[in-house]
Amino acid sequence: MAHDARAAGRDLRPLLVLPGLAVVLGLFCYPFIYGLILSFEPLEGGPFANYIAFFTNSRLYGTIGTTLWLSLPITIVNVGLALPVAYALRKPSSSQRIITTILVVPITLGTVLAAEGLLSYLSPNGWMNRALLDIGLISEPIRLLHKPAAVIISLVITGFPFAFLMMLSYVTGIDPTLARAAATLGAPPHRQFMRIYLPLLAPGIAITFALCFVQAFAVFPSAVMLGAPAGPTRVISLAAYEAAFEQYDYSLASAIAIIMGIVQLAVVGAVLGLRNFAYRGPAASGKG
Repeated sequence: MAHDARAAGRDLRPLLVLPGLAVVLGLFCYPFIYGLILSFEPLEGGPFANYIAFFTNSRLYGTIGTTLWLSLPITIVNVGLALPVAYALRKPSSSQRIITTILVVPITLGTVLAAEGLLSYLSPNGWMNRALLDIGLISEPIRLLHKPAAVIISLVITGFPFAFLMMLSYVTGIDPTLARAAATLGAPPHRQFMRIYLPLLAPGIAITFALCFVQAFAVFPSAVMLGAPAGPTRVISLAAYEAAFEQYDYSLASAIAIIMGIVQLAVVGAVLGLRNFAYRGPAASGKG
C-alpha cells in the first residue's frame, strides 16, 4: 500500500505543478512579454524608434548613470554594514531578537512611509535640526532635503534591514562547530572569520548584494519626495513614469522599463558570475 501511495503522489505532481506555472506565467511572463512587444510599437517611427530616442537624448540616457551612482554605493554600504552586524549577532540571544524585531519595522513601513517620515525629520524645522540647534552644535538649520544626501539616508534606512536579515540567515546557517574546531587549533576570532565564515558567506553575500541592488536601483518614492527629481536624483524609474503619465507615451515608457531591466540583469549577472569563484561545498548549505 505504501508503494501505491507513492505512485499516486507521483501521478498528482503534474496537477500540482501546473497551477504554479500558470501563476508564474500570468504574473511575470505575460506582463514582460506585453511590455517588450509594446516597446517596439512607438507612436512614430520604426520599431526601434523608442530605443533610438532614449539613447540619443541625454536627459533620458543620463538617468542610467544617475541611478547607478545612487544604487551601487548604497548597496555596498548596506551589505558592508549588514555583514559585521549579522556576524556579531550570529548566536541566539535576546539582543538578536530585539534588534531583528526593530529592524523589521522599516521593511514593514515601506519606502513611501519612510520617505514621508524623513520629510518631517530632515526638514529645516524638523526634529534633527531643532535638536542640533537646541544643543548649540549648529547656528542655522542643515538643509538635506531635495538633495542626494536625503535619498541616500532613505535608501540606507529601508535597505539595511533587508540586507541584515538576509545576512543573518546565511551566518546562522553555517555550522558553528567549524569555528570551534579552528579555535582549538589556535585560530583567533578574526582569522576564524576570514578563513571560515567569509569564504562560506561569499555566495550569500552575492545573493544579498543582487537583491539589495535591484531594490535600490528601482528607487522612485525617495528620489521624488526627498531628492531633486529635475536634477541630481532624476532616476530612470522617474523617466519611465514621466513618459507614461505625463507624455502618455506608454510605448516609450515600456522601452525605458526594458532598458532598466537590462541594466539590472547586467549588474546582477556580473555579481552572480563572481560568485562562481567562491567556495562551494557541503558546509555552506547549513548546520547539518
